[in-house]
Amino acid sequence: MHAHVVVLGAGYAGLPAARLIAERSGARTTLVNASALFVERVRLHQVAAGQRIRQRTLAELLAGSGVESVVDRATAIDTGRHEVALAGGGRLGYDVLVCALGSVSVVDTVPGAAEHARPLAGAEDSALLRGELAEASSVAVVGGGLTGIEAAAELAESRPGLAVRLLTAGELGAALSERGRRHLRRVFGRLGVDIREHAPVAEVRADGAVLRSGEHVPADVVVWAAGFRAPDLARDAGIAVDGRGRILVDEALRSVSHPDVYAVGDAAAARCRDGRELRMACATGLPSARQVARAVGDRLAGREPGPLRFRYVNQCISLGRHDALVQYVRRDDTPVELVLTGRIAALYKETIVRGALAAQRRPALLRLTPGGPSRRRGART
Repeated sequence: MHAHVVVLGAGYAGLPAARLIAERSGARTTLVNASALFVERVRLHQVAAGQRIRQRTLAELLAGSGVESVVDRATAIDTGRHEVALAGGGRLGYDVLVCALGSVSVVDTVPGAAEHARPLAGAEDSALLRGELAEASSVAVVGGGLTGIEAAAELAESRPGLAVRLLTAGELGAALSERGRRHLRRVFGRLGVDIREHAPVAEVRADGAVLRSGEHVPADVVVWAAGFRAPDLARDAGIAVDGRGRILVDEALRSVSHPDVYAVGDAAAARCRDGRELRMACATGLPSARQVARAVGDRLAGREPGPLRFRYVNQCISLGRHDALVQYVRRDDTPVELVLTGRIAALYKETIVRGALAAQRRPALLRLTPGGPSRRRGART
């Protein structure tokens, strides 16, 4: 009898992982997702800004793969019984479980954020935000990371009459090079985005945000982009996780506490052999999908899988539809001074986004992504 592999989550990592596992191992593979639609998470700021993005169904992207799709929400994992409980009342047994549930916004650390701020981590979030912004004259984006930067730029470009403020607890673009930060400030100046640095938010109210200094920043809508964590499903199941709820995995993406559980993408606290931790990003989700498919296939065939091999190349940041910033980085993700900006960078970013979507239907394209797994034991990273 073939092993049954259950994959939870059909995002940038989960969907190609399911396809590749079915293709390479021949195992019966079931993909569980709460929605019948594939969410292009890297375009959610465009949706929030009112742009129409073509939606694709899981059935469309899984056609011909042999993967069984279950549209339901996983509510619990019983690691003793090797079962996943579903919101619809059913239970799925598994021999191997792959967690690919992505990440959610952290809204419980600041009073009022859960009640009054709109996160930007899922399709429902962006749709609600789009509706609220249609009636708004001002918006405060909280968070100076890539999500906050992209959201602020997109909103300012799409809605020229909207007053956009970006609030960040630190320096804007702190992870970028000096040239990258200069370009970011030029674009925000052109778009009219009001930047408030070193301005941690202490409270969110219906009429805006209150800074730790006591200053009130008025806003009709507050967009929350101040951090992400993994869902609580793995932690609640007793699987070893880190402080952000990500499953602690070895170099083959296998849980360190439960050998029949793997994790990919934002759900995994993954490191390369030199100790570098991989950040939450589509750029790491896609290569990790390829790695977990090979690792699961090898283990089911009685082979020892090789470690994850990965290196960063760049960070691609959209700044509206007509500008972008491609920040080139060293293999450990630290920036160099080389950047690509303007329309050519926007075209580059759009090509990357379209390629990530194409890889969902044709996961062989993942071979073109930076890094990847090695079948050689002891391979250098």
